Amino acid sequence: MLTSITVEHWDDGLPHAGKVFAAVFPHSDDFTFFAGGTLLKMIKEGYKGYFIRLTNDEKDSYDLSIGETIYRIEKETQQVAQLFGIEKVYDFNYKNHYMDYTQLTEIRHRLITLFRFLKVDTVVSFDPWGHYEENPEHYLTGKIVEAACWMSGRQSDLPELKDMNLLPHFVTEKYYVARGPQLTNRVVDITSVLDMKRKAIALHATPIDNMWKVYLEKHPNDTGRFKTKEEFMEVTFIEEFSTPLENLQYNEKFHYIGPSEY
Repeated sequence: MLTSITVEHWDDGLPHAGKVFAAVFPHSDDFTFFAGGTLLKMIKEGYKGYFIRLTNDEKDSYDLSIGETIYRIEKETQQVAQLFGIEKVYDFNYKNHYMDYTQLTEIRHRLITLFRFLKVDTVVSFDPWGHYEENPEHYLTGKIVEAACWMSGRQSDLPELKDMNLLPHFVTEKYYVARGPQLTNRVVDITSVLDMKRKAIALHATPIDNMWKVYLEKHPNDTGRFKTKEEFMEVTFIEEFSTPLENLQYNEKFHYIGPSEY
């Protein structure tokens, strides 16, 4: 659902100089597919950025061992982070597809600690109010992040952190994404960084290979839509992630919550 939509173009000067973002996602490729263009622009225009990956991605390969999958995806994630100019990747390494409700408090506390330590102004993550999301790690991440953003600024939550000089700090700006229907009130023009996003997508070689081979298995007779893996990536992760808007072909959409509430 589109409502009171704002289009962000930026590209002039350093409008975000001195600000810090944390992209918090369960899987290595989430931040590139859903928000890679926006994160590239944020860094280009002054943000210092961090990526917090919650799982070890051990299930996201095709015919590889768990150990090989973890190794390859961790290496690919570092390559993407380097391309983006991400300051550091924090790997929480929860077991892929086993991140569940029993761990939410622990993960929330770890996020609060990092949000205070890094003095995060802006988070980019899954929308806790997104609809029809099948992947539990997506909707659980959204819920944990939203809670941690709020609790990070409260004096009575984790008060022992103040003795470590990690003082309460509200995360006041959120860019939330979703695979299914969502309230969309912010669209970011990613035209200027589109080629960089394409390079970043290609670096996620292990999960891309998995998705491509699974697609071919599901559609053995579908030879007309995608002739190559490159076509599959372009349509699936560039074109289908963009919201149709007049005079703006390439963009990323968000449920945006601004700092005015704080």
